[in-house]
Amino acid sequence: MAVSLSRATLAEIGGAVATPSYRSEQLSPGIVHIGVGNFHRAHQAAYLDELFERGLDHDWAIIGTGVRESDAQMGRDLTAQDFLTTVVTQEADRSQARVTGAMIDFIPPGDHGAILQRLFDPWTRIVSLTVTEGGYYVDPATQAFDVSHPDIVADAEDRLARPKTAFGLIAAGLLKRRAAGLPPFTVMSCDNLLGNGHVTANAVTGLVDLIDRSEADWIRENVAFPNGMVDRITPATSERERQALRDDFGIEDRRPVFCEDFRQWVLEDHFPAGRPRLEQVGVQFVADVAPFELMKIRMLNGGHAAIAYPAGLLDIHFVHEAMEDAQIARFLSVLLDEEIIPRVPPVPDTDLAAYKRMIERRLANPKIGDTIRRLCLDGSNRQPKFILPTLRDALRAGGPIDGLALVSALWCRYCHGETESGQPIAPNDPNWPRLTMQAQQARHTPEVWLAMQDIYGDLGEDRRFREAFSLALQRIWQSGTRSSIDGYLASRSS
Repeated sequence: MAVSLSRATLAEIGGAVATPSYRSEQLSPGIVHIGVGNFHRAHQAAYLDELFERGLDHDWAIIGTGVRESDAQMGRDLTAQDFLTTVVTQEADRSQARVTGAMIDFIPPGDHGAILQRLFDPWTRIVSLTVTEGGYYVDPATQAFDVSHPDIVADAEDRLARPKTAFGLIAAGLLKRRAAGLPPFTVMSCDNLLGNGHVTANAVTGLVDLIDRSEADWIRENVAFPNGMVDRITPATSERERQALRDDFGIEDRRPVFCEDFRQWVLEDHFPAGRPRLEQVGVQFVADVAPFELMKIRMLNGGHAAIAYPAGLLDIHFVHEAMEDAQIARFLSVLLDEEIIPRVPPVPDTDLAAYKRMIERRLANPKIGDTIRRLCLDGSNRQPKFILPTLRDALRAGGPIDGLALVSALWCRYCHGETESGQPIAPNDPNWPRLTMQAQQARHTPEVWLAMQDIYGDLGEDRRFREAFSLALQRIWQSGTRSSIDGYLASRSS
């Protein structure tokens, strides 16, 4: 019978599962983290757990919180098991489980007083956040902070009295500290965004600009927002994973995390208020994160899009199954070699060809159980970050773009709302109704899709891209996904 996870039951967990040797009462908080979802607990919290296990920096434990209702349920589940999480790392030939305990409390969303009091605490030296790529209120076409978003407008009109957004909470905490003469905490984004520190700074100061420009200028001049590159494939948890944890390791965990063994975290070393010694557990501290971010976002996340939409249209469920499909795997390989890697500047101490091989190996991992639907999620936010910047650079350089245009056309076809076998595709984007309408019109007039300026901006007016996209979409509708990919592969080998 499975053991229900809690501090009281750690001794009952089998020897095959590692458990914390440190006790929660030995820890004190130094970090408030907003958004304690799967990726945070597989990545930042796991690094800290390893650091604590070495007997280091026990004054850097995590207090979790959030801004969404899903965060509230997550908090209730984690509280019921003393904030412990089982992290299961999986490779093709092995699985390993570890119970982690870097989080020591959770403040429910909406308890603004308690959250602000914790942000005001002098021992809070870092506020970190994982709110997904789409949670930064960025205009997809311009990549600028969207001051007109209703959530931002509400926080500004309320003058941060009861913030609805993560950035409202952060701003309120910083300004409360300023008023009391306390030094500011460092704000650290752990989301998968190019220049995530800059994006976070723009969100916080852009919001405060709407209230008091002088306060915003103080934040710009005094608060550190280090950039960072984060990487670990971490699928959503379903009953499939919870049952596997019961069967394989004898643990009943409301919120386990299953992920790959590989992980990477590259950070600017800019923490005026101090930081844990994460370099002791493999975090790279560098002067400039940008080359690492660009490599990862264009190659790994761009690669995700390349396999996701054809696989979704072909009713392929898991990512590793897409990589087992010789045609899709070949499409990814050629697209990386011909159109994406040439648009990635050199990265210190990194062989891009070796990095490509590692990506292909990671995506092919059958144990992860990552789904094609997850990779297809939120294309209206992800395409402008993962595909379109590479396309813009290729156009400026006069390089090949047919494969990137095909990825965009496959996304359009996916948003039509049914697979090639006629199976319905459930809504998979915050803008799904609009995307579906545009995709249906684009079946006969491809340019309609590119007219979405909030996504494509002036890219949709580029003659070369318009022609390549239109031709690709017409071929998909006339001949199907496989024929379209075959056509591309044949053109690149001739």
